[in-house]
Amino acid sequence: MSTFRKHQLAYIITDLISAEIVWFSFLLFRWLVYEGKVFGLQSVVIPAFDFVQPLIIYPIACVVIYYLSGYYLRPLHKKYLQELSTTFTSSVIIALGAFFAIIIDDPVSQYTQYWISLLVLFTMQFMISYIPRLIITAISHHQQLEEATTIIDLPEGTDEKELYRRIAEAYPHSKTILVVPRLYDMLIGAARIEEIDGRAMVRITDYKTTDSQICIKRAADVIISLILLILLLPVYAILALIVRCDSAGPVLYKQERIGLHGIPFQILKYRTMTVNAEPDEPQLSAVDDARITRSGRWMRKYRLDELPQFWNVLVGDMSLVGPRPERAYFIRQIEQRAPYYCLIYKIRPGLTSWGPIKVGYTDTIEKMVERLNYDIVYMENMSIKLDIKILFYTIGVLFNGKGQ
Repeated sequence: MSTFRKHQLAYIITDLISAEIVWFSFLLFRWLVYEGKVFGLQSVVIPAFDFVQPLIIYPIACVVIYYLSGYYLRPLHKKYLQELSTTFTSSVIIALGAFFAIIIDDPVSQYTQYWISLLVLFTMQFMISYIPRLIITAISHHQQLEEATTIIDLPEGTDEKELYRRIAEAYPHSKTILVVPRLYDMLIGAARIEEIDGRAMVRITDYKTTDSQICIKRAADVIISLILLILLLPVYAILALIVRCDSAGPVLYKQERIGLHGIPFQILKYRTMTVNAEPDEPQLSAVDDARITRSGRWMRKYRLDELPQFWNVLVGDMSLVGPRPERAYFIRQIEQRAPYYCLIYKIRPGLTSWGPIKVGYTDTIEKMVERLNYDIVYMENMSIKLDIKILFYTIGVLFNGKGQ
């Protein structure tokens, strides 16, 4: 298990245990302070329904909120002040959520007991969760720089292609990539500089949006793709039957693409070409390509062949919105003209993005480079609002039959 995953798992397990302690302590507090008027001794010794259910749900709900806050996204190199503010904000949300979902229905004798309960729950949640987190961060803070970081130093004569080649090599290791900038970059302000262990560095793997938005984006990917996979089952069955009856060969087509952190994955599509359409080497397809089947031509027009990729979204290979993933064969050709291609490895590839919308079907390397530039623009301006905008544009493209 990588250092990244170890620390991520450590924070999650600690938060689960802390949340369980918080809820049990809170129940004990209410019994002791209010002399059994709310829960009573019997509910503590012999748990009632309203005791057991929150005891199970509360820790899970806490971890979900912490995830959506972006806390688990960067388990390494945590900043103390940011950890404090994230834990504080999350504790407020958790306490308020528990208050309106559970506590507000309690039959208390005095109205002020509601607010006392809310304040006590927040204090317990913040302190009991923050202290273990702080301990984990403090213990591991110094060893992380060496184990979970790739540092790329730029002497003044470093070639641009060499820089991007080294970045591309570092991405698959899922480490934080730090670049020591050249003096020229610092003087003209071309790079956002931060000090790490006394050295000026640029964090290449940083996102241009908040950690919270990245996690909300992933949660939306999972929920939406799961719902669509279920709702579209009849459509999947009909399309599979059409492909099967139209030409010999398998219904689904798997193809290796390069995804997040430059790691290969198998993308799923309905087969739209004849079997063995690429006997020698990968080939780009055109609108009038003779290898495309009758059903394939129609499915490509409305991008129906890409519907199975909701499975790729569900399992984490892809996102709903993000740069379209390419094959390594074509990436090598793109890099000859755009060596910065590796920069898009920091985010998950997607079903759609600005590239496919603005450029359309990419049947040449030139169009692939143009699409890449639009994808870079998307990456630099990532937000939930922009994703929604792109999805609406994509729906328009599909209904107009401009998929190819």
